Amino acid sequence: MEKLDSIDLTILKILQNDAKKTTKEIAAALGMTISPVYERIKRLENDGYIKKYVALLDKKQLHYPVTVICMVSLRYHNEGFIDKFEEQIKELPEVQECFHMAGKVDFFLKINMTSLDGYHDFVRVKLSNISNIGILESYFVLKEIKHSTEFVI
Repeated sequence: MEKLDSIDLTILKILQNDAKKTTKEIAAALGMTISPVYERIKRLENDGYIKKYVALLDKKQLHYPVTVICMVSLRYHNEGFIDKFEEQIKELPEVQECFHMAGKVDFFLKINMTSLDGYHDFVRVKLSNISNIGILESYFVLKEIKHSTEFVI
C-alpha cells in the first residue's frame, strides 16, 4: 500500500461525507481533471481504504425506533467457544454491530428493533439459543445524541 498524500485524504473526506459525489464533482473541488481523481479513487478502493459505499437509513422512518445496547459475558472463554459465539452472532441480522471487548463484558452488541416486544422475542428465541452466554445485560437508548460514521483524517 502506498502512503496517502493530502489529495488522497481530501478525497476520502469528501466521499465519507457524501459517497454520491461524482468523480467530476470531486475533481472540481480539488481543482484537478477527472482522470487522475478516478485513478486515485480506484487505488483507494483496491488498497482497501474504501471498503464499500452505503446509504445511511433513517431508523425512525423505517419504524426501528428501539436501539438496544446488549452486553454479553460468556461462560467459557477458550478460543473455540469465542469463535463459535462470533459465528452465531454473525448469523443474526438484527445485530448491527458486535465488538469483542476487554473489560467486564466480553461482547458489546448494537441492535435496532421495531419494539420492546420485538426485542423480547429476539432474546427469547434467538439469543437464548446461544448456549455459551453467561450474563446478558440490555440497555435501552433513550435519545441518540450523536451518530457519525466519519473518521477525522
